[in-house]
Amino acid sequence: MGHLISGKSHLVPLIDRLNRYPVGLVDNEKLREILALLFSEEEASIAASFPLSEATLDELSTATGIGTVELLPKLERMADKGLVADMPCGDTIYWLLMPGLIGFFEFTFMKKRTDIPMAEVARLMHDYLHEIRPGQAEEFFGSPTQLTRALAYEDKVPVSSAITSWEDARRIVSEAEFGAAGMCFCRHQREHLGETCAKGAPVEGICIALGKGARFLARRGFMEEKSTEELLAILDTARSYNLTHVTDNIREQPSFICNCCSCCCELMAGIQSGFPDGVAKTPFLAEVNEEACTLCGKCFKTCNAACIDPVKVEHTARVDKAVCLGCGACIDVCPEHALSLVARPQKPKVPKNKGLMFTRILKEKGRLMPMVAAEVKKNVRRLVKK
Repeated sequence: MGHLISGKSHLVPLIDRLNRYPVGLVDNEKLREILALLFSEEEASIAASFPLSEATLDELSTATGIGTVELLPKLERMADKGLVADMPCGDTIYWLLMPGLIGFFEFTFMKKRTDIPMAEVARLMHDYLHEIRPGQAEEFFGSPTQLTRALAYEDKVPVSSAITSWEDARRIVSEAEFGAAGMCFCRHQREHLGETCAKGAPVEGICIALGKGARFLARRGFMEEKSTEELLAILDTARSYNLTHVTDNIREQPSFICNCCSCCCELMAGIQSGFPDGVAKTPFLAEVNEEACTLCGKCFKTCNAACIDPVKVEHTARVDKAVCLGCGACIDVCPEHALSLVARPQKPKVPKNKGLMFTRILKEKGRLMPMVAAEVKKNVRRLVKK
């Protein structure tokens, strides 16, 4: 991710810092325009000084050279914008720089904001994610280990199969210690592009956050705290629109459940534009009973991964097994009950937690050792200064 762009050079340290995350941001003119709208020059400098791990106010004061009294309100404003997160632990507040994706790109459209030109940011983000190839799509989807995974509708799972708690959206929600809900980033962004969801899926109150991340989002006005019963009702609403549940690609304490459509969701767009493994799959596949299928076409429009195609010669539909997420969102739309979920031949291997997931991604990208070496050098410099 070399720097070949001459404009907005003050953003280079910030981009370098963001690229120490497992999924970085490819540097180009569009990215610099986006960052210049989201970060003031001073905020970009502060963000570039963040370590990879959480830091206290005193540590950040040392790193930035800004006194704590002056620095605190700046961090507060950055947290209100979703650029950094504040995480209280006992009497201490720890601060963490958000990655771009999944991070402040999404948070930008989880509020109705007047401090930035939302339509312009929406256009720039859309162009950045879709138009420049190779580019950000390869960075986000290009690793064998993905950041996200699909969840199956548990009532569509074959009776011969069992799903664990981390494969069941309802159990993930029920076992979380805190939950919140808010806007769909993707559909809100599309609204600012003058587009609406083809399924008519809701924008407000449809995506779910869980655990510590949800507390931050609720505290900063990106989401609203919800009871377990309210969150389960959101899952039911999502299923009424045949949306696909997507969560962290981890087994322990997933932090969100997004409810994705085929037309607005950036993750589904990645699958449809040449990254069939862009979202990790469930242990299941959709299967068509070709004798019962009448080729009505309803499943084509419903499938969020666009993996069901007509076979006109045989007057039936067929599922592309290499693309199918196994979510089950398509099943109920078939009037002939010709669709069902079946067990996938090989069950996907899901990382235990975020640390292991991030380590896998860094290793797959050949960045693990350079990242470790860079962090060691930075920590040595911080110790020398102290």
